[in-house]
Amino acid sequence: MKKIKLLFSLLVLALGLVFTNCTSDDPIYVAGEDGVDGMDGVDGVENCIACHNAGTQAEVEESYLHSVHFNETLHTTGGVEYVTSQYTNRGTCTACHTSSGFIDYTSNGGTNIDVGDRPGWSGTQTITCSTCHDSHGSFDFDTDGQNYALRVNGPVTLEYDGVTTLDMGNSNTCATCHQPRTTPVPSGTGMVTITSSRYGPHHGPQSTLLEGILGGEVAGTSSYPASGVNGDNTHRKGASCVSCHMGETTNGSDGLHSWHPTENTCTTCHTSGSPEAVTDYALKFNVLHDLLVARGYISESGSVIASGGSPLIVPVAEAQAIWNYKLLEEDRSEGVHNPKYAKALLTNSIEALQD
Repeated sequence: MKKIKLLFSLLVLALGLVFTNCTSDDPIYVAGEDGVDGMDGVDGVENCIACHNAGTQAEVEESYLHSVHFNETLHTTGGVEYVTSQYTNRGTCTACHTSSGFIDYTSNGGTNIDVGDRPGWSGTQTITCSTCHDSHGSFDFDTDGQNYALRVNGPVTLEYDGVTTLDMGNSNTCATCHQPRTTPVPSGTGMVTITSSRYGPHHGPQSTLLEGILGGEVAGTSSYPASGVNGDNTHRKGASCVSCHMGETTNGSDGLHSWHPTENTCTTCHTSGSPEAVTDYALKFNVLHDLLVARGYISESGSVIASGGSPLIVPVAEAQAIWNYKLLEEDRSEGVHNPKYAKALLTNSIEALQD
């Protein structure tokens, strides 16, 4: 018992010495110098909630349900999976027709990734928010600009030749897929041999028509306008994919992430109706269609009548006319993306077939 009391007394004494030293004028532990005050920062939360809030999210999701991106790819409704895309396992098609394919494509510097090179996914994933959006590179939007966490922010190198680049700002994500593939635009003299019913710029020439390039520039009475952001296309200089296709919605099924243009977006600039350059577009397009059908170059539905076993061999000017028909058909804007260029392509193509 005495030993226990002795040990307790020694413990009390030791603790007393510790506390004495911690609070004395000559402490064991000397406090460090105060750090330098940091600079006041921007209230990042306000930046975030401007877009990331329940109301905006619901609006985005509702409009997206009306988009072609949603309705032509895999999606799940009510726990049931629906596959409406025909591009489930078609090699490099997945780069633009599936989510994983696009992410792979943009993460690898614009290199097409074949589905077989990516075990673990079949290429049937729906296009969703994370397909086009990653993480913000900066939250200082005032200084660095708002990039909306887009996966593609820099200029886009065209698949067509691997050299030509387009820089359309926030619309670069759109241009990544909405561009022609690698079939060469016919040029020069002589004859052109066409071996595929899919001859032409494939399904997405919107960005290059907007730019005013890669049409079959047949010689004719109509001159071709200057191309590029400093050219003659007002839509390229003063508008963009985003500004025209993602405007304020009128009823929830257009604008925003439906990407269906709204009339109120157009009338902001076109207060007097359609510009003169596109008023006769439909008439000229139908004339070109009928001339190509009469020559036996395309079917009534617009498919090129050619195959490897039965090639179509035509003069360059007529091959350019076929190309231009497919270009404008696939563009789907009825000339609106670049009225002057579209009109010149139509006029000169018609002349080439009528001569």
